Formats: sequence, C-alpha cells, structure tokens
Amino acid sequence: MSKAASKLVIAIDGPAGAGKSTIASRLAKSFGYVNLESGAMYRALGLKAIEIGVSVGDGPALLALAKQSTIELEPTPEGNRVLLNHRDVSARIRERDVTDAASRVSTHPEVREWMVSRQREMGANGGVIMEGRDIGTVVFPNAEVKIFLDADPQIRERRRVTQANAQDNPARAEKLKQDLRERDRRDSTRAAAPLRAAEDAVHIDSSKMTIEEVIARAEAIVAEKLRQHGL
Repeated sequence: MSKAASKLVIAIDGPAGAGKSTIASRLAKSFGYVNLESGAMYRALGLKAIEIGVSVGDGPALLALAKQSTIELEPTPEGNRVLLNHRDVSARIRERDVTDAASRVSTHPEVREWMVSRQREMGANGGVIMEGRDIGTVVFPNAEVKIFLDADPQIRERRRVTQANAQDNPARAEKLKQDLRERDRRDSTRAAAPLRAAEDAVHIDSSKMTIEEVIARAEAIVAEKLRQHGL
C-alpha cells in the first residue's frame, strides 16, 4: 500500500444493526487502514457519565465531562482497544446500559460538535475508515468513499437478537428489539445531524446478503475508488 493510498478517507453510515462495525473492521484489515469507531467514542463518554452520575439528558454537563476526558482508539490485530482516561473499557462499553447511554448522549448538539472536532483531528491525515450515523454527511463530507449500509428493520432486529444469544429468551429478545427501534427513532429525529445517507454515498442493502457478500461489495467499491485515483 503506497503512502498516497493511505490518504483516502472511507465513511460508512447506516442504522443500528446494519453491520457497519463488522464491515469497517474487515475493510481496515483488507486495505491496511485505521478503523476509527465514532460509536465507541460516544459509548466511552456514556460510560463516564454513568460512572460519575452525570445525567445523559444534560448536554452542557456532558460537554464539560467530554472536555475533561481522554478517549483514545488503539488499533490491534483483533480490533480497536478503547481507552477512557488511559483505562481499557473495550468490553464494558458494549454492555446494554452503556449502549443506551451512548444513544442518548449522541442527541446533544454540543456533544456532537465536540466529538466531530475530535474525529476530524483523528482522521486529518487520511488512511482511515470511520463508521457511524453522520460520517459522510457531517464528519467527513469530502470523504473519497462513502457507503450507506442498510437492512430491513426486522432483519436488523433478528441479527441483534442472534448477536446477543437471546433467541431462547423471549423477554430479552423483545427488549433488544424495542431498544433498536428506539435507537432508530432517536437517530432519525434528533435535531443534531440526524441519520441520513449522503447524496453521493453508495447504498448497500444487506437484507438478503451474507456478511461475506457485503464485504466483497464494499471492497470492490474501495478498490474502484483507488483505481480512479491512480493508487
């Protein structure tokens, strides 16, 4: 991979449960890029709010907390380590209470503005893949590659239940589905950078595709863009 090729920015957006994290991780490995997880940053801040008792509904307090916190993404062969004030919280931020807190934290315009600034700093030199809800529209509107990954809501719900091994627990499965529906509602109706596809994004509907088929399609999109840039 040439130095010039490492300057590309790849933005992957889409709703919860569409497979963005998996695709971003695999693309990063395929092309030797750094995977910057925007969601992990909101999760880390949500965890900090839980730990010290800051309300996830208090935007100014959350902004102050963000400014006092150090959130780092450290790439490893197995994926990113997420460090909050130099403490590894990679596993903790994937738990359900943090997931819900992160979704609420992300609705505050002042918090999103701070996060976007940090994300732009982290991707300023290119060679990055970032996935989230507003990467191609707000964080990196000039990204060379923009992918909007989507799937039928019912299929996303089933995937989420399977990921959580809740198929045999009807109550938990229903709670997971309700949580995803609520996240969809918040993501699409929030005042600050609501979820939407960038006009120049390539849409991939993974509803009837295997994960390997989605990865192959995404890799082809990136490879074609590299070819167009003569890289």
